[in-house]
Amino acid sequence: MLEIFSEFYNSVLVDFTDSKKRVYWGYLLAALVIAAVWLVQTKRVSVGKAISVIFSAKVWWSQSAKADYLIFLINKFSFLFIAPLLLTHITVSQWLFFKCYEWWGYQSVGNDWPLWTITALFTFSYFILNDFSRFFVHKLLHEVPFLWEFHKVHHSARVLTPITVFRTHPVEGILFSFRSIFVQGVLIAVFKFLFGDRVDIYMFYGVVVTTFLFNVFGANLRHSQIAIGYWKGVERWLISPAQHQIHHSTLPKHFDKNYGVILAVWDRWTGTLVHSERDQELEFGISRKVEANEQNVLYLYFQPFKSLFTRLMQISKPKVANDN
Repeated sequence: MLEIFSEFYNSVLVDFTDSKKRVYWGYLLAALVIAAVWLVQTKRVSVGKAISVIFSAKVWWSQSAKADYLIFLINKFSFLFIAPLLLTHITVSQWLFFKCYEWWGYQSVGNDWPLWTITALFTFSYFILNDFSRFFVHKLLHEVPFLWEFHKVHHSARVLTPITVFRTHPVEGILFSFRSIFVQGVLIAVFKFLFGDRVDIYMFYGVVVTTFLFNVFGANLRHSQIAIGYWKGVERWLISPAQHQIHHSTLPKHFDKNYGVILAVWDRWTGTLVHSERDQELEFGISRKVEANEQNVLYLYFQPFKSLFTRLMQISKPKVANDN
């Protein structure tokens, strides 16, 4: 039992101390600095006022934020038992590599390619496939009715803090785990098949750099009350924090918009892109109507299963013939 709690403690701690994690303390500090500078420069407030806005008790100690914190801890504990049951990207990559070899035989190419070229190609391929797959799965979570029942947990947040990124139902967490495993497994298998032994751990350095840049330049502000928008021309290509906040808006015109994580092109090409507005002020949540149990953690965990069961019963219910 002590071993389990020690593992749980370490899994929580690593999110704030590992630079590969979204809420690493350094990235949180960078977000704080960016938010403060933005408020001082655009809202013309003092540094003290900017800090008070950023650390507003109405946000950080709201019922919604407290639910975020509790869900974060519960998910961390539950995934200690779920994670060992999931496939790993190594398993996927090995299976796919041998399948490629079985289908096409030995196909090693690029033996005379500079190593930096292969690394750059791997980095670019990972960035595009990873970003598109996150967009695609996110879109499915909204547009497939039974998946939306689980994704509602995330959108039930009434305020946004960096910890809101962890406000997810375990079913959604498992789905995104499979997404990550698929992306890494496929890319490793394909590059290993094409470039053989020239593919090694160094290929991931470029991936680490892109992740670092995304996080250090304010990724944590996406889930915040600080609506930092970009110029419209930039928002055609990159999703700004303000655009993601639009995604959480209770306004019907904002529903099912801005699914993207980094690139805005997927939303632009599928007609779901909405640009931020100057001085936008939004309410967050599933709807403007406040539900009695929307911050009750037990309700958030079990209601999706109840809703799913109700949907299945309605589908399976035989239709009554119309005598007329």
